[in-house]
Amino acid sequence: MLEDMKQAPAATTAVEQLDRKTSTESSALSHPQGDPSAPEIDLDSPETQARLDALYRKLDLRIIPPLWVLYFLTSLGSASYGQTLTMNTETHDSLRQQLNLTAHDTSTASALYYVGYIIFDVPVNLVMTRVAPQAWLSRIVISVGIVYACYAALSNAGGVIAIRLISGICGAGTWPGMAYYISLWYPVHRTARRIGYYFTAAQVSAAVAGLIAAGFQKMNGDRGLTGWQWLFLIYGVVTVAFGVALSWWLPDRPVAVVGKPQNKILRFFENLVPTQAPILTPEEQALHMADMQGRYLNVAWGLSDLLRVFCDVRIWPLIMMYFGAVGTGYGLVVFGTTILRSIDSSWSSITLSLLMAPVWICDLIGILLVTPFSDKFRRFRGTAFSASTVVIIVGIVVMTYAPGQWSRYGGMLITGFGLGPTVPITMTWAAEIFGPRHGDVGNAASAALVSGLGNLGSVTTTYALYSGWPADVARGFEYSNMVLVAILGFSIISAGAMALMRRVLGDLKKEQKNVVSAEF
Repeated sequence: MLEDMKQAPAATTAVEQLDRKTSTESSALSHPQGDPSAPEIDLDSPETQARLDALYRKLDLRIIPPLWVLYFLTSLGSASYGQTLTMNTETHDSLRQQLNLTAHDTSTASALYYVGYIIFDVPVNLVMTRVAPQAWLSRIVISVGIVYACYAALSNAGGVIAIRLISGICGAGTWPGMAYYISLWYPVHRTARRIGYYFTAAQVSAAVAGLIAAGFQKMNGDRGLTGWQWLFLIYGVVTVAFGVALSWWLPDRPVAVVGKPQNKILRFFENLVPTQAPILTPEEQALHMADMQGRYLNVAWGLSDLLRVFCDVRIWPLIMMYFGAVGTGYGLVVFGTTILRSIDSSWSSITLSLLMAPVWICDLIGILLVTPFSDKFRRFRGTAFSASTVVIIVGIVVMTYAPGQWSRYGGMLITGFGLGPTVPITMTWAAEIFGPRHGDVGNAASAALVSGLGNLGSVTTTYALYSGWPADVARGFEYSNMVLVAILGFSIISAGAMALMRRVLGDLKKEQKNVVSAEF
């Protein structure tokens, strides 16, 4: 595969090619067909903006629904795993009880999931720059479905640990892959809202996971299978079926990949991709490319270009922002019912599952309210992130110290509301910063680096917090919650550092020349 990544001549970097193509596209803004006789496009005119809004609504209808279902299903797997740990606890038929899982076992299994995810995130996402992205996303979904169906055959703790590692490897590239795919079709001033649209699938899946788990608990013992076995089997079949359909549902990239893959495996994979009719008419394509302003074009890139992305200091504040947000979010996904049980041990397993649903509904509301603000006022993305993170901290403090069970549950709802916008804002900021500077490889690599290394926050939460810490359990997870507050505080500092860095490096002045008004 390395041969495919070295298609550019040694003397020409991807950034240089991007600059040349950007110059060409800037000319195309006046003459979109490359023909001097073609009519000019005034992107600032109300008529053109109306046409662009209609064009992106058309893209929304074709792109957002399949991405939403994709993320719903892949997120549902992790959410369901967390639910199965406490399903049918009263009859001793939960996954934890049947397989005699200790707190250390569940922490190790969850941590290894992200070890596999982190290691493979960058290479998997880079492959996406060379092949049809919709087919590569389809491959990920099918792999995830097959592996989760195999969960039904688990019989011991070692199997759980091993299959969680495999799940992480198969799911690698899901989130950064979708962010990269969105960047192919939408300019940065329209990105956060779209990422927010499909990111709501994670919140809905977390909410629905509790309801689904409650239903499957009623099937416990049917045909000799436990409730958690039925859940994983049916989930796996549905996910594989959707993965097969995804190659036809999602459109291919708007600009063809430069060159054909030289690697035999990638060439074979390309031959399996179904042919599609263009989603845009020639006139719409010209308008779309003018609005994209030459960004995110599929220029060839080499390892030196990839190294430049790794060495760009702007990546590290974004990673730390993601670290705190995703660590807190995944802690709620996996240990939410465990935290609720510490609030009131009398709540049944079905009650615990049902109480988690409103938490993710609050998360969804936060996304829908804050991400449009982030797109409208792009220069204040750091402020939007920091304000949301402060809300998370307030929620955690209330959840930890408020008197009464329902007051503490209210703190969990506040935490959910604050969590919603943080990840979409971070990923949008990464695309906004790295796409124009590093081209295709910058977009793909930055999304994977932020998602991959940032997911070390999930490893921290699952392995070091909320389990395997007796003194913490005895105090209702007070210590774990305060560690998260400290991490989130560092995420706020990182957002401030990112904003200051962009001002010092002159990023804002450069971007001000290309500001385009966005719909709100």
